[in-house]
Amino acid sequence: MAEEDSQTPSPQPASTGEEPTASLAEAGVVSSWLTENGFAHQLAPRDHLGVEIIEVEPQFLIPICTALYAYGFNYLQCQGAYDEGPGKDLVSFYHLVKLDDQVDKLEEVRVKVSLSRSNPRVPSVYWVWKAADWQERESYDMYGIVYEGHPNLKRLLMPEDWVGWPLRKDYISPDFYELQDAY
Repeated sequence: MAEEDSQTPSPQPASTGEEPTASLAEAGVVSSWLTENGFAHQLAPRDHLGVEIIEVEPQFLIPICTALYAYGFNYLQCQGAYDEGPGKDLVSFYHLVKLDDQVDKLEEVRVKVSLSRSNPRVPSVYWVWKAADWQERESYDMYGIVYEGHPNLKRLLMPEDWVGWPLRKDYISPDFYELQDAY
C-alpha cells in the first residue's frame, strides 16, 4: 500500500495560461531609478525582508555605487562575502541604507557582485563609503577577494603568512599552525 501512495502523481494546479510571477524579480524603486538613468544591472529576487537586490558586474560596481550614493544611500550598513560552493563563484555584497531625518522608514537596497573563483577581483568601494575599510579587509582575509584600489588591503584576522582562505568551502584546514613568538 505504501508503494501505491508513493507512485500516485500529486495533483497539479490548473493551467491558466499565465506564467508564474513568484520566481521573477520585480523591479523596485531603486532598480527603476537606475534603469531610467542608464545604469546596467540585473535583478535578483528580494531577500527575506523584502529588500531589493541588485546584481552588477564587477566593472560596473563603482558607477552603480556612486549613483546610489548620489541617490541618497549614504550609509554602508554591511559589506561581506560568501562562497556559493566548491567550483562556484564567490560573492561580494553590500547592504546600503538611506539615512535621513525626514524619513520614518529606512530605505534599503542590497548590491551583489559575483566573482570568478580563480581571479576574484572587484573595485573597492572605500572611496565611496569609508566604512568599507575593515569590512573589505575581512572579506579579503577570509575569501581571497582582492578589492582593487583599497588603501591598505592586508590580512586582518589571520597571520600575514597564512596560506589559503579559511571561509572558502573548498578550504582544507592545516593539521596545525606553528605559533611563532608565542612566549
